[in-house]
Amino acid sequence: MNKLTVKDIDLKGKKVIMRVDFNVPLDEQLNITDTRRIEAALPTIQYILEQGSAKLILMSHLGRPKGEIIDSMRLTPVAKKLQELLGEEILKLDDCVGDEIKAVIGSSTQRVILLENLRFHKQETKNDPEFAKQLASLAEIYVNDAFGTAHRAHASTEGITRYLTSAAGFLLKKEIDFLGKAINSPEKPFVVILGGAKVSDKILLIENLISKADAIIIGGGMAYTFLKAQGKSIGNSICENDKVDLAKSLLEKAEAVGVKMVLTSDYVIVESFDRPEGKQTVDDIPDGWESVDIGPKTCVEYKEILSTAKTVVWNGPMGVFEIDAFAQGTREIAEYLAGLENVTTIIGGGDSAAAVSKFGLDDKMTHISTGGGASLELLEGKELPGIVALTDQDKVGVK
Repeated sequence: MNKLTVKDIDLKGKKVIMRVDFNVPLDEQLNITDTRRIEAALPTIQYILEQGSAKLILMSHLGRPKGEIIDSMRLTPVAKKLQELLGEEILKLDDCVGDEIKAVIGSSTQRVILLENLRFHKQETKNDPEFAKQLASLAEIYVNDAFGTAHRAHASTEGITRYLTSAAGFLLKKEIDFLGKAINSPEKPFVVILGGAKVSDKILLIENLISKADAIIIGGGMAYTFLKAQGKSIGNSICENDKVDLAKSLLEKAEAVGVKMVLTSDYVIVESFDRPEGKQTVDDIPDGWESVDIGPKTCVEYKEILSTAKTVVWNGPMGVFEIDAFAQGTREIAEYLAGLENVTTIIGGGDSAAAVSKFGLDDKMTHISTGGGASLELLEGKELPGIVALTDQDKVGVK
């Protein structure tokens, strides 16, 4: 990576403003139900404090308030949890810009300050230059450690870099290193597992990976569009009928370049989601039934391919894993990946990361991405605005 990292900058005595991804899930009582995104930012936060930074100002969004102040989307619960995890008092402010905020930051003796939800201001997502300038005025150095928003050109991810020397935090660098290597120079054989509901969400990903992967395993809801393209019966299973021709062309393209594209061969089916006790395993899906998971024969076939891999990227579950009765296929693949030795296993965020977490396998994978949309775009071969905007290593001090 040719961008500045937090280790490349002298932070002693400097005010640092850092974009983090604290967009965490909350229950109805506003308790955080998953703290992984906060924990992921801790190494960079602790490093900055250890370097003698004068103040560390943290900023994030939470939810989609669309420019309105919504009390249930305040970052107060995040401040409490961060304080607990960091073991240091956090000053939580009620806004993120303005003279009053600037004055409080200037007079405060606390080292760590958390601004209020950036998206309470419409200017954040519009990448408004004046709003970005106000954020930049709070500090002397900018650090981006929010990979989950790196694919958005917002004021706090792209706009602010026009006014401050800008560096990547440890989490952002780790994401770029793992996902970038998987795309540009994976250790072979390179196997990709794709799932999820829609082919349309993964078209660019498949097209980019066909020239790089040795095998592409397709499961989950998107498999049925490909199966229909092969002329197979899919019953009432989810299908994007307007993408069947595209699926057929992708299968032909993979065959032409010698890439295995492997589809489901048996299925766990139900007549109704409401009656999981009536599920059956079949080789052909009858009318009136829909598939909700891959079957045991498919699991064996997928594992056989994975057994040869040196690099695996997984994006999308194999079935409706949120319902325990339909989670077996996703669980088996996750557990098999977790048991592979000397294999780089990269989980592409989103539902795949949620599945790995559900099965308690987080620490068994090489890398679990913190950004579903951002990881998808990086794997598609796109440049991410929040990364492109960081200061180049050969331009230190230009900004």
